[in-house]
Amino acid sequence: MTFPVIGVIGGGQLARMMAGPAVELGLELRVLAEGPDVSAVAAVAHSHVGDYRDLATLRAFAAGVDVLTFDHEHVPGDLLEDLERDGVSIHPSPSALRHAQDKLVMRRAVEDLGLPNPAWRAVRTPADVDAFAAATGWPVVLKTPRGGYDGKGVLVLRDAAGLAGAQDWFTGGDLLVEQFVPFSRELSVLVARRPSGDAVTWPVVESIQVDSVCNEVLAPAPDLPDEVADAVTSAALRLAERLGVTGVMAVELFETPGVGVGYLINELAMRPHNSGHWTMDGAVTGQFEQHLRAVLDLPLGATHAVGQHTVMKNVLGGANTDIYAAYRSALSSGPSAKVHFYGKDVRPGRKIGHVNALAAPGEPLAAVRARASRVAAILRDGTTPNDSATVRPKGMQ
Repeated sequence: MTFPVIGVIGGGQLARMMAGPAVELGLELRVLAEGPDVSAVAAVAHSHVGDYRDLATLRAFAAGVDVLTFDHEHVPGDLLEDLERDGVSIHPSPSALRHAQDKLVMRRAVEDLGLPNPAWRAVRTPADVDAFAAATGWPVVLKTPRGGYDGKGVLVLRDAAGLAGAQDWFTGGDLLVEQFVPFSRELSVLVARRPSGDAVTWPVVESIQVDSVCNEVLAPAPDLPDEVADAVTSAALRLAERLGVTGVMAVELFETPGVGVGYLINELAMRPHNSGHWTMDGAVTGQFEQHLRAVLDLPLGATHAVGQHTVMKNVLGGANTDIYAAYRSALSSGPSAKVHFYGKDVRPGRKIGHVNALAAPGEPLAAVRARASRVAAILRDGTTPNDSATVRPKGMQ
């Protein structure tokens, strides 16, 4: 039997979470990792350490795979275009990926499709920003078009005094300035599309951010009007088709009740996404399996939720540096919760895992949230005194 080999550029937690579905499907996964100790290396047998910014390294890695895909969006587009000219099958393609790599390119594409953007402008000088704010009002949001994530590369300017203190942002290149959007909550919808054109979406979810990092996801988004859910889903499908997306794409949005069509598009991510981790346990087909299916042009799996509510709670690094020592207490406190750990060293505020909790029949959403939060808190903060007798595997004392 000959099964395809999928190469993943980047060795983070997203590549790591592709490993399980790949094994289940009988596929071989290979990873081009940034270092020997990154998240995916321990989970993927064929891991190669190399610089994704070096064309020779990329060519050598691509030579052994049937399809190339990504754990992140930072690979230079010109290098990917070189690989494409070499005949490498890349999903998503460089032309699609650039819409997630460059926020100005993304804004123009959303505008060309007639989908709802916040007011925006490409700027180069403080005077450009001041003129934009004069037209839209303060505050405004200044963004670097490339490389930002989890709040990095984003600056909220409340007034002209704030702009005066941001002179080091202006280095001669283009920046993106946007209207500060008064929204009720953040939403996200995942879409998967295969090269032959078939596309599916998962239910729209609510994404709760704390300090610009995704903290919790509620699936499906509670009390979301049907017309907004339908509009958001339709927008995601239109974007995937028009941009030629292959694989999983996340569309992040602001819900704006009473304003326009009820939502504005915030950002795109062309890979599995934090807001889709709930699908690993809460949907018929999880986002990581679906991504593998999509990039191989296999039939896509069903995406409906398996229960009334699923809550995903991120586990961020905290006081506890020995995660396994907390497992007995965490798992016993929520036996139906599913823990996904990324194999990362613990640092304060770092994403080291997540917890998925599904509602029992008739269980209210508040109870599911409490259960997911309790398990995540035990992992973050450490064991209770009653856990001192935990039996631990040899070599893990």
